Amino acid sequence: MSDTTSPAQPEGKPKKNFFTRFLDFVEWMGNLLPHPVTLFAIFAFGVILLSGLADWLGWTAIDPRPEGAAGRAPGGIIEPVSLLNGEGLRRIVSNLVTNFTSFAPLGVVLVALLGVGVAERSGLISACIRGMVLKAASFKPIGNGKGSVSIIVKPLNFILNPKNLVTIAICFAAVISNTASEMGYVVLVPLAAVIFYSMGRHPLAGLACAFACVSGGYSANLLIGTIDPLLAGLTQEAANLIDPDYLVHAAVNWYFMIISTFMITIVGTFVTLYIVEPKLGTYNPKEASEDLSDQSIMAPLTPVEIKGLKITGIAVLAIIGLLMLTIIPENGVLRNPETGEILNSPFFRGIVAFIFIFFLIPGFVYGRVTGEMKDDKGVIEGMSNAMSTLGLYIVIVFFAAQFVAFFGWSNLGQIFAVKGAEFLQHVGMTGPEVFIGFIAVSATVNLMLGSSSAQWAVTAPIFVPMLMLTGYSPEVIQAAYRIGDSVTNIITPMMSYFGLILAFAAKYIRNIGIGTIISMMLPYSILFYICWLLLFYLWVFVLELPVGPGAPTYYLMDQS
Repeated sequence: MSDTTSPAQPEGKPKKNFFTRFLDFVEWMGNLLPHPVTLFAIFAFGVILLSGLADWLGWTAIDPRPEGAAGRAPGGIIEPVSLLNGEGLRRIVSNLVTNFTSFAPLGVVLVALLGVGVAERSGLISACIRGMVLKAASFKPIGNGKGSVSIIVKPLNFILNPKNLVTIAICFAAVISNTASEMGYVVLVPLAAVIFYSMGRHPLAGLACAFACVSGGYSANLLIGTIDPLLAGLTQEAANLIDPDYLVHAAVNWYFMIISTFMITIVGTFVTLYIVEPKLGTYNPKEASEDLSDQSIMAPLTPVEIKGLKITGIAVLAIIGLLMLTIIPENGVLRNPETGEILNSPFFRGIVAFIFIFFLIPGFVYGRVTGEMKDDKGVIEGMSNAMSTLGLYIVIVFFAAQFVAFFGWSNLGQIFAVKGAEFLQHVGMTGPEVFIGFIAVSATVNLMLGSSSAQWAVTAPIFVPMLMLTGYSPEVIQAAYRIGDSVTNIITPMMSYFGLILAFAAKYIRNIGIGTIISMMLPYSILFYICWLLLFYLWVFVLELPVGPGAPTYYLMDQS
């Protein structure tokens, strides 16, 4: 044997650097945690005990919301509510079922996946994936990139590389999917895993890529989403404590959201290609919890499949046309009947119903054309198959719903959020560096309070007036908050869809642990946090650009 070459690394086991070893340590530590079902059961029981202790010790917090505000604590004092007594026990027993059935992500997932199941059963999803991957794989390098043109050609060749192009497309689509609320979690995350597997790449890398950009980039988009009007309303209420006439509209962060879309896409692609995918190594299908043979077929589309996709495309355009008739005219039936708005309208509130329709009808049309779905039996079979894959998720949701409900009843979340905000307030920072602490606190609180609106409802009345008095506008404060609210979503089991992501991952790695998911997502969280902080500082304080239309950077006390 010749010694002219270095010893080859074992296939799928690249040499580990310091950061990779750190992630392995995080994974090992995380996997020491019990199963998510057990973990949420422990947390729920822990909240009961902690609520009793907090009540006994007299933990309280001053409610920062103005007098008369909806949800304000009686007397302006947030007090813990003990669940460790007779009244608490009666409340737990009486609401055990409704806590589960009213858990918002449960209904979203079940309804959306009914439609997705039809599209999957008919073969539509498989055909779309194969068509996209094969199309991306058909891109060829542009010339040899020599000479002065290499500055242009080499970046284009990097982008047009099928592996890179698919990764970029998934990251970008994941960010944009936030416009449709939870569609990214329910549809794109499992879809990305299938795409990566079909290309011979590790499916968890695709899952991580999509999950990071859907959830970590929740405050980045090219369009205004359903959360924007809600946050703007809460920001305005807080700003009115200082300036009763101050108005905050829904698009106040739109410019910053647009530039953040491309930042998240670039960073998400980089982390996937150069950190997560190398760490995961080569995927072994024997680790899967079910047969994946149907996902490995990358045969070219047949004439019947191409015909089915064309007719399905016509059906999709027809659905879009009908929807446009309901929202574009000023008297459209899906606009807000009182204000005529599109943002705060039945259309956006019912977006899950449209996800269901957009998979159900095209899925059935495609199945009829290709002969895979001849009648209603095929539709019902597709829906049934989709529901059968959610057993683990439903069990997790039951215990997660109890924990969330107990935490809300106890008022512990509000007390912790207010105390954390007061700690930052007492530090006394007044320059741009105050946003470093503010974003850090928002990111930390987000680990406990997964709902951005619930967290902002409590903390905005402290942060917004405080930072307005130091000279910063409510619009900039809200933009900074949204960064902190986004970057830790992907590393906390408290996030509503974490259980669903774990269920998707378990399809490819049986008995996968929480630590594996957290260690896989941690590089995204860290890089998103650092890059978003740098972008925010550059955008706001160096370039002094507005974060949105009509959104000033600074607030002057003498403003009318």
